[in-house]
Amino acid sequence: MKYKPHQYQEYATERILDTPYIGLLLEMGLGKTVSTLTAIDRLLNDYFDASRVLVIAPLRVADDTWAREVEKWDHLKHLRIAKVLGSAANRRKALKADADVWVINRENVEWLVGEFGSKWPFDTVVVDESSSFKNPQAKRFRALRRVRPMIKRLVALTGTPAPNSLMDLWPQIYLLDQGQRLGNTITGFRDRYFTPGQREGHVVYNWKQKQEAEQRIYEAIGDIVVSMKASDWLELPERIDRTIPIKLSDESRALYKKLERDLLLPYQDADVVAQTAAVLSNKLLQMASGAVYDEDRGVKEIHEAKLDALEDIVEAAQGKPVMVFYNFQHSLARIQRRFPQARILRKGKDGIEDIRAWNNDEIPVFLLHPKSAGHGLNLQESSCQSVVWYDQIWSLEEDQQANARVHRQGQTRRIVVMRLVAEETMDEEAVAALERKATGQEELMQAVKARIEKVRRSE
Repeated sequence: MKYKPHQYQEYATERILDTPYIGLLLEMGLGKTVSTLTAIDRLLNDYFDASRVLVIAPLRVADDTWAREVEKWDHLKHLRIAKVLGSAANRRKALKADADVWVINRENVEWLVGEFGSKWPFDTVVVDESSSFKNPQAKRFRALRRVRPMIKRLVALTGTPAPNSLMDLWPQIYLLDQGQRLGNTITGFRDRYFTPGQREGHVVYNWKQKQEAEQRIYEAIGDIVVSMKASDWLELPERIDRTIPIKLSDESRALYKKLERDLLLPYQDADVVAQTAAVLSNKLLQMASGAVYDEDRGVKEIHEAKLDALEDIVEAAQGKPVMVFYNFQHSLARIQRRFPQARILRKGKDGIEDIRAWNNDEIPVFLLHPKSAGHGLNLQESSCQSVVWYDQIWSLEEDQQANARVHRQGQTRRIVVMRLVAEETMDEEAVAALERKATGQEELMQAVKARIEKVRRSE
């Protein structure tokens, strides 16, 4: 795909090139990965100002996102990505690979520093989601701090650098400037900008910002930190639609394929009518989401990949509410088990209370069935910016009406609608149909027939 950067993406790339140690606070949906990779490519191949680049990211992002972005864009396809993941043996093998960019999950930073010690080989480091380094006592922060003097360029990427308080900023800024702007220690930073709040003896349970602390902190770090908010660059309110590809493990993919084959092969010589297509499609979409009902109405688990992806999204939201649409009861049950803090929209007066609580940011994860989120439901007053379709559906009307609950008049924030799409499953067919606005019975029947033919050819 040809890359046609938006103005804010060009700006982000230029700031990385111009500033050796830079923090980019990019909100979700602003294309931080491709902007950063474009800068990396130029540093490697035009400026010759980088030779070995390390990307530190959450595990699933390290395993999928960075390599996928390289494959997606024409101007980046020549970049070679090595994934330093898996067993220690696999990680060591990846470190010896002939590559341009090495990607490692944040949990293995301590191991990586231990492997190289004073012979640290990476001159350029990108910390994707730098807020995961907000704890100065964490092993990952202390390990990266050890090798920081040997790093020539460092890029810190995050949407919310201070999810809990401004105290979270100190470790992230220290990794950029080694204490020049906010002090060499967290204690000094705390004493300068905060006062003790609730305490018991010598133990302080919380700290309160001093007057004008926020302004003083931002002034101190303004030359190396750029806040990239959607409201600065986009006409609001805007809706950004993203498909989140969900990669199944080999074992889960094999189980899905077996169940799909068992389900569809009996129909290879039959005339698939609308009602049959609806039943088959419903089963396939259930399986794509990770579970399916058996003959006894028990739930057969297939995978947890979507639950893992949803966990990443909730974490990246950094405390902002997340709206999740589900279509199957077993999806609801599995989400509730993984996210005990999630709440569903109840009926009657209880539902009115739920809407009030949501609009006042009292519900962290709101679980909605698209049929329950139709016309007239106003949910746009919360600070939610992340809408997730956990299960995929065929109904264009339900899809549009559900999304319009938050993306509607009165909304002042950019909304990102994310669809969790299991690769090589019926999910892909349903989302493609929605994008074409072709979701009638004929489209559904043709999609099911196509899946049957694909299974038949694979036999």
